Amino acid sequence: MRSDGPAMAAPEEPLRKRKAGVVGPAPESPPGPGRDPAGCPARLRAGTFWLTRIVLLKALAFVYFVAFLVAFHQNKQLIGDTGLLPCRVYLRSVQQHFRGQVSWETVSYAPTVLWLLDWSHMDFNLDALALLGLGISSFILVSGCANMVLMATLWVLYMSLVNVGQIWMGVPASGDGLPGDFPVPSLDSVSIAQGDPHVPDRPVGLSVADFQNHARSGPSGGGSHSSLSPRQGLIKIRGDQCWRDLTCMDFHYETQPVPNPVAYFLHHSPWWFHRFETLSNHFLELVVPFFVFLGRQMCILHGALQILFQMVLIISGNLSFLNWLTIVPSLACFDDATLGFLFPSGPGSLKDQVLRMQEEEARGARAPRTHGSVARHTVNLALGVLVAWLSVPVVLNLLSPQQVMNSSFNPLRIVNTYGAFGSITKERTEVILQGTASPNASAPDAKWEDYEFKCKPGDLKRRPCLISPYHHRLDWLMWFAAFQTYEHNEWIIHLAGKLLANDAQALSLLALNPFAGRAPPRWVRGEHYRYKFSRPGGTHAAEGKWWIRKRLGPYFPPLSFQDLKGYFRSREWPYPKPE
Repeated sequence: MRSDGPAMAAPEEPLRKRKAGVVGPAPESPPGPGRDPAGCPARLRAGTFWLTRIVLLKALAFVYFVAFLVAFHQNKQLIGDTGLLPCRVYLRSVQQHFRGQVSWETVSYAPTVLWLLDWSHMDFNLDALALLGLGISSFILVSGCANMVLMATLWVLYMSLVNVGQIWMGVPASGDGLPGDFPVPSLDSVSIAQGDPHVPDRPVGLSVADFQNHARSGPSGGGSHSSLSPRQGLIKIRGDQCWRDLTCMDFHYETQPVPNPVAYFLHHSPWWFHRFETLSNHFLELVVPFFVFLGRQMCILHGALQILFQMVLIISGNLSFLNWLTIVPSLACFDDATLGFLFPSGPGSLKDQVLRMQEEEARGARAPRTHGSVARHTVNLALGVLVAWLSVPVVLNLLSPQQVMNSSFNPLRIVNTYGAFGSITKERTEVILQGTASPNASAPDAKWEDYEFKCKPGDLKRRPCLISPYHHRLDWLMWFAAFQTYEHNEWIIHLAGKLLANDAQALSLLALNPFAGRAPPRWVRGEHYRYKFSRPGGTHAAEGKWWIRKRLGPYFPPLSFQDLKGYFRSREWPYPKPE
């Protein structure tokens, strides 16, 4: 017992000396958590991806939020009960194709939870799916928490909308959200950095996705954008001559689906700048994707180059959330040491928790395996095998000289060949919808007034819009319709019928109704124009015109309300009621 006395009194000795004014070195104490031996904040070590997972999932949640917001605002008008292409009619046609039964074949052809819901209130169903997706994505975006159940639910909800969206949902595909399931905790946790310690060091699924299916980037034929992968580069090299003589960027900014104000000025860049852009595009698509396999530094360079490229594309065009989605897999190239600057330091912070986990890992400490971690590893392995198996026809397509694009190889859309067009559109054409109150559409004095869309070119003096990452689906499809005839786009006749009725739901997709507060037009027609950017400093620009146009001819002839009754009835479209 006596031997314990000095030991118990020893800590009081320095205190007595300080009280007596004796100055001496303070007793050494071990550095606190997250600090080096000198007491300075410790640096994160390379090779772990805890903070990467937070950034990655928040980025994916943001893209999902925008996608569901677009769906909530536009689905009823496009595929709802009285939409331009009602999804009820589409589902019924699929059901009839499979002998009228809702069987496994039916569901596998068009996988959607709408098969399980009441079709008599399709607008309610579409809103419910979109609102549920908005709620879950908002939770992940704000809280930074997610697990496999939440991420898989987001994917199922959006896929359910895509698979009944018909042409409206052609861009972007829904399968791109699936890799987000790989780096999240197991089924029993919603914590990102505070939970499951068995999360793999690197989100391998996303690293592979970044190489193989880097979603939607790079200028394309007529302006569409697509994957930054070798297959994308091969499509271009094998396609239009302008990709080989480096002249495609001479046309891209003017002919992309929905140009923005920056595109106006980039279009008028010097010829040598356009050559540099095209050459850079080939380098990013044919060479840079292989950097992901060449070690940490090259992988980081790959991610930085791809994100920089996507930001340039975001600034130069309204391409929906496609480029934003492309950034998501690129984030897997950066480890905690690279992204640590995004997070605050201090005791209890996320960065401090990661430092603790790195220290435990350095000491060789291993957390016990849980049922959740085993389940997550099993699911990851199963998904990895599934994606590898489904990718076989995609790889074969890549190697084929008849390489196809913009195709899904399975109804779940897990892998696809969304890509830029091999040939470039050299001219921009637009369909302008016009209405008149004149009883005689052929009368020389008939006054035709233009309908204006939210974002696509129309009024020559209207400044191009800037909406990315939001997406106006009708404007996008009007760009496609201008390359074809109205027989290939029957929905445009449906739209004309709704304009003849002053249908409020359809008009909500437009920016200007010239007959607002008046009787509906008696006739509606489609006119075909060629559009070109005005020249900065030129006569038209001095008049405030961003565009100049030349009429090519009629797109569809003047139509009256009575002309369309049989047309609507034969396609099972709801007949609009004039206001």
